[in-house]
Amino acid sequence: MIVRKTAAELEKMRRSGLLVYEILEKLRDIAVEGATTMDLEVAAAKMVSDAGAKPAFKGYYVPAAGAHYPFVLCTSVNAEIVHGMPNPKRVLKKGDIVSIDTGVKLDGYYGDSAITVPIGEISEETKTLLRVTKESLELAIDKVRAGNRLFDVCGTVQDHVEKFGFSIVKEYVGHGIGTQLHEEPQVPNYIDRKHSNPKLKEGMVLAVEPMVNAGKPDAVVLKDKWTAVAKDGSNSAHFEHCIAVTSNGPWVLTRP
Repeated sequence: MIVRKTAAELEKMRRSGLLVYEILEKLRDIAVEGATTMDLEVAAAKMVSDAGAKPAFKGYYVPAAGAHYPFVLCTSVNAEIVHGMPNPKRVLKKGDIVSIDTGVKLDGYYGDSAITVPIGEISEETKTLLRVTKESLELAIDKVRAGNRLFDVCGTVQDHVEKFGFSIVKEYVGHGIGTQLHEEPQVPNYIDRKHSNPKLKEGMVLAVEPMVNAGKPDAVVLKDKWTAVAKDGSNSAHFEHCIAVTSNGPWVLTRP
C-alpha cells in the first residue's frame, strides 16, 4: 500500500531531509585524499547523535545479508555501487570517487540521500559519469508530479543515462519513504513491467536514486554479503533525493 503524507507529515520529513543534506555537505568536505571511509563514518555518527536523530541504516536488517547493517553510512568507492562499508584501512586516493549514502529518522520520519564525491582530479570519463548520473536525477525529479505515472520518472533516468552510453544497475532500486525507510512503491531507474506503475498523487514521497555504471550494468555482491560492485570493475555513481508530490509540483525534501 502506498502511504500518502499530510502537509504536517511532509514538514517533519523536510526536517529529517535537511539534516541528511547538512550531514552530506559536511562529509563532502571531509572526503579528501588521505581520509579513510571510517573518518566519514565517525563524523556522520557524531552529527546524527548531536541532532538528536537516529541513523536509518545502522541496525537495519537485510535478509539477503542475514545480518543487521553495522554503520551509519554506506561508503562505496570506485566500482562499488552501493552498501560499501566504512573501513579504517580504506584510504581515499586522488582519482577515486566515493558514493556516500545515509539516512536519519527524526520525529518519527525518515530522510535518505546520496552523493558521489570526486577525490581530487578525476578522469574525464568519470566526470561525465557523475554529471550524467546527477542530471538523470534532476530530470527525474521534474517528473514527480501529480497525474504522471511512476514510469515517467523511471524512464527519464534510463533514457538520459543510456543516451551517454552508460548502464543502469537493475538489481537496486529507489523506494517510497515516510515512517518506514522503505515503503511502496519500488522506484526502479528503468522501465520494468514487473514493477507497478501507479499514478502519482499529492502526498506521495519517492526516494529516487540512480545507480549508474560506466561499463556494463551487471553487479555482484562481495563476500562481506553487503558491498555490491560492478562486475566488470568499471566505476559507478550514485545520487539520491527524496521528493514529495505536491500541488505546486515536486518538492525535494533533502536539499534547501
